[in-house]
Amino acid sequence: MFGRIARRYDLANRLLSGGLDVWWRRRLVAAVQRAAPDDVLDLATGSGDVAFALSRGLPTTVRITGMDFCQPMLDEAEIKKSVDSRYAKLAFRQGDGLALPLTNDSVDAVTISFGLRNLADRDRGLREMHRVLRPGGRLFVLEFSQPHAWFRPFYFFYLKHVLPRIAGLVTGDRAAYNYLNDTIAAFPGRAALAEEIRAAGFSSVVATGMTFGTVALHEAAKGTVSGRARLS
Repeated sequence: MFGRIARRYDLANRLLSGGLDVWWRRRLVAAVQRAAPDDVLDLATGSGDVAFALSRGLPTTVRITGMDFCQPMLDEAEIKKSVDSRYAKLAFRQGDGLALPLTNDSVDAVTISFGLRNLADRDRGLREMHRVLRPGGRLFVLEFSQPHAWFRPFYFFYLKHVLPRIAGLVTGDRAAYNYLNDTIAAFPGRAALAEEIRAAGFSSVVATGMTFGTVALHEAAKGTVSGRARLS
């Protein structure tokens, strides 16, 4: 499905989010900057927008790898990389989020943006992220969430009736965005996802809601003892 929409994926994201996806990525990059990692794995990197944003926002000495299961999306990322010399050190690699082709304790930070919903086994994927992080490493999950109660009717009307029509015109594949609507509606809210992250072995879980609760940034650590997840 993602292979079918790869060529128009970036344009569709920008239109359907009203440009808010740029702001959400900035919040993610700022959080990663505070962690000061030496290397970052951007999982479910897609066409590379988050990996490129990390490359621009982090020191040039930081090693960044964008990884995705879908080769057509990675092909789009490579095209964008080839036209900008700033991204020469950025690497893209195919890999399965449920069986990452990395050794234990091999990266300082893992980011995953709007990709956790698409894993066939969320717990297994989170445990793989935990496995490849070094002790003290940080996980950053930017994902759709459940909106504030007053905003829910407007939001789900948009997801069900407006978003698929616009996306169908832009990408020629309305069915892919019906899938998007279904996965967002079924995805856990901030508190529930924070508990799933803790159950996968992480600690110091912090969840920050954005845009009326429709999106959340979850941050967590490997190997730090902490209490319950904190929401903000």
